[in-house]
Amino acid sequence: QVQLVETGGGLVQAGGSLRLSCAASGGAFGGYAMGWFRQAPGKEREFVASITFSGARTYYADSVKDRFTISRDNAKNLVYLQMNSLKFEDTAVYYCAAANLVSQVRIGQCEYWGQGTQVTVSS
Repeated sequence: QVQLVETGGGLVQAGGSLRLSCAASGGAFGGYAMGWFRQAPGKEREFVASITFSGARTYYADSVKDRFTISRDNAKNLVYLQMNSLKFEDTAVYYCAAANLVSQVRIGQCEYWGQGTQVTVSS
């Protein structure tokens, strides 16, 4: 099975940037679509961004379009989430996930999930 581990979370001021990384092991990483989700206290987990197995196409939630960028490096088994112009409402635990199809990632039908990394944005 695939194991996913997120890193890069932390505390940042509003308007700042963070880059999250998701390292995959134990499977054919290049054959999976990947995505990022987040969950704030008291709220449901929500879709943030996804990317096809080749990296040719990306998709974003409206709330993060033009601020976040998802990318991947299949040779290194890594997927990234570059977060710019961070807002207080971006505060959440961010999770990396994998599925066979990017459309499945979008709706949360993922085979594998990471443990999450905390992102806290202060004003």
